[in-house]
Amino acid sequence: MPATSRTQLIELKTSEKVEIVDITEKVESLVKSSGVREGICVVSVPHATASVILNENEPGLLEDIVREINRLFPQEGTYMHNRIDDNASAHIAASFLGNSRIIPISGGRLIRGTWQSVLFVELDGPRERRTVAVTVMGE
Repeated sequence: MPATSRTQLIELKTSEKVEIVDITEKVESLVKSSGVREGICVVSVPHATASVILNENEPGLLEDIVREINRLFPQEGTYMHNRIDDNASAHIAASFLGNSRIIPISGGRLIRGTWQSVLFVELDGPRERRTVAVTVMGE
């Protein structure tokens, strides 16, 4: 079977300044519809103030993550970037969290831990439109 590559977009709307959205089912669906049985899936956010992480989708943990993001990267911090755009904390948090993840595919499914979900992290919301690019490559 020849190698294939396909990129599709997931559109999101966020409602909080800092928010975590589980996109696992959407990513899994795109992997399944791609027909790729063995390969990799790249999940990427083309935004400077958003991230994607892999972790457990448990409400208490998600609350803890949001609280720690706000503690480590306070919005009211003294940032040079805030002189032109009042969202430096979001840019810095995104730099540390990262804008993409690579997940192996085997048997037509993402290889992820039992409690591991694909999570979009909004750092400068609310936003009417956010995009997640999902590229599936393999055979």
